Amino acid sequence: MSRDIDVLVLGGAGVDTIVYVPELPLPYADSYMIDSGIRPRAGQTGDFVAAGLSSLGLRTHHVDFLGDDPEGDLVRALHREHGIALTAIPQPAGTKRAVNLVGPDGRRLSLYDTSRAHADDRFPEDTLRTLAAAGRHAHVSITHPCTHALPVLREAGVTLSTDLHNWDGENPYHEPFAYAADVVFLSAAALTDPERTMRRIAERGRAEVVVATAGADGAYLLTDGVITHVPAVAPPAPVVDSNGAGDAFAAAFLFGRLTGEPPHRCALYGAVAGAHACTVPSTETDAIGRDELLERAASFEALKSPKAS
Repeated sequence: MSRDIDVLVLGGAGVDTIVYVPELPLPYADSYMIDSGIRPRAGQTGDFVAAGLSSLGLRTHHVDFLGDDPEGDLVRALHREHGIALTAIPQPAGTKRAVNLVGPDGRRLSLYDTSRAHADDRFPEDTLRTLAAAGRHAHVSITHPCTHALPVLREAGVTLSTDLHNWDGENPYHEPFAYAADVVFLSAAALTDPERTMRRIAERGRAEVVVATAGADGAYLLTDGVITHVPAVAPPAPVVDSNGAGDAFAAAFLFGRLTGEPPHRCALYGAVAGAHACTVPSTETDAIGRDELLERAASFEALKSPKAS
């Protein structure tokens, strides 16, 4: 069977409204003057992963629910501009949206509008089977409809990845994703014992690789039963926004995996792409390209290799 999609991205399409605030947490006040503007832009986790994969030259197809509304139009336009194939399932409740408060140091606080979905939302099975049959790999967002898509994807024979984001290691909602995926990404931010959680994912599920990102502290990689530290890569410009850094890491890691690189090289690619994303304002979409990724990764490795005597 012909597989002309490198990565099928499920879920995570939506619009964020970006507000740059003077500090986080934001102290209570009757009002704040936001000189930089308050701007909606297309791009939630699935959009960012799809854009990152496409920028690295992988044939990418994104499928999710979108409303017939201005927010949905922004998402459709983003995919057109970046040449990303999009299958939009009609969502009468409207396109998903959120508000991101971004502090001067690039940290963010996200407020998600959960009213744009229904408990009975499901991807049409025929559509999902057709797309999965054409794909090599599927990256699954942790939105509700994707839970029910996991068995169909498994039956189609594609490998799976997911990002658990700031999972605390206890919330049962995340477990179907954690235990179904071959590659699991998550943030270490809410974990009291990252190693214990990473090993539990590998022991109870299918994961060959588990990656816990830790911001400026780098990341931790579990593969073949061994956990190693992945050092952070210095950003090529001042850090302005951490929004999308985890998605960039995942996209570059998957690029490495799908092009046959070993896990540690994949993690280096992720670190390079994540550092790049931190230099891009939330109001823009500018994923790192393949040539730039490979060049920066090679430069980092050269700096870390022992000097010849």
